Amino acid sequence: MLRYILRRILIMVPTLLVTSALIFTVMELPPSDYFETLQAEMAAQGEHADTSRIEFLKREYGFDRPPVERYFRWIGGFVRGDFGYSFEYEMPVRDLVGERLGLTILVSFSTILLTWLVAFPIGIYSATHPYSWGDYGLTFVGLLGIAVPHFLLALITMYFANVWFGLSIGGLMDPIYFNEPMSWAKVQSILAHLWIPVIIIGAGGTGTMVRAIRANLLDELQKQYYVTAKAKGLPPGKALVKYPLRMSLNFFVSNIGDILPTVVSGSELTAVVLSLQTTGPLLLRALQSQDMYLAGSFLLFLSCLTVIGVLISDIALAFLDPRIRLQGGSLK
Repeated sequence: MLRYILRRILIMVPTLLVTSALIFTVMELPPSDYFETLQAEMAAQGEHADTSRIEFLKREYGFDRPPVERYFRWIGGFVRGDFGYSFEYEMPVRDLVGERLGLTILVSFSTILLTWLVAFPIGIYSATHPYSWGDYGLTFVGLLGIAVPHFLLALITMYFANVWFGLSIGGLMDPIYFNEPMSWAKVQSILAHLWIPVIIIGAGGTGTMVRAIRANLLDELQKQYYVTAKAKGLPPGKALVKYPLRMSLNFFVSNIGDILPTVVSGSELTAVVLSLQTTGPLLLRALQSQDMYLAGSFLLFLSCLTVIGVLISDIALAFLDPRIRLQGGSLK
């Protein structure tokens, strides 16, 4: 196992290098950069950009140098914890995403926790009571959650909250706490606003997980080892938890590689609709304005989380399912 982990970690290094090169290449593909776009927008509005400051920033961050040199400078800074400078917000990327990253992790972890707490009991019930009225009803509700996009559900919720109750449910806190240091009153405001985006974002994920748990568990319940366990007198509950439920969790563990980057990026479109102070809208705006250091560093960070998540899921699968082996040669 130790040799396997070390080999996977060594493979991660060239994987991330290739990924970073692809991200930088995509950022360089547009014919103009952030500064040229800014000058064009200000000229269209009849304003004049501060050319001296723009020239200074270009020299400071190497825009007058070859792309290859800029790439190695960017990736070297990223390794040291320097994620670059956001030209649009005029502040270091690390400082810009600080509070937003914390709020994004809070929303995402709360959504994941709600999804697990709701999906596992429903999925187990549907698998152990297949084709019953309860199974059909829960399946219908789950399919509704999958079919309705998050942003559309957010718009519907905001509309009815405004029309029926006269409430504005956007944001993660009251406006008076924007850009304010963290305090107990601000925490209370965040917790009061948190449940709405958690339910909206978690609706689709819950439906998808219910369907996956039901399908995998149904397949395991038909296998001979479970039938034999029940025939030998093992209590149904213990037989269910010890064998088929454990084997049906393979998809859940293998999904860790997707969960980690989702925790950081959040649900971008839903965050825009609900005006959430998370990192999703920040990334979208950076891509639109060609704020390359903000967008590039963010995408590379998500790539690192994806690679780490895949490694964790592979190791967890090897411990969870004895049918999985690290090397095919061990079966010979």
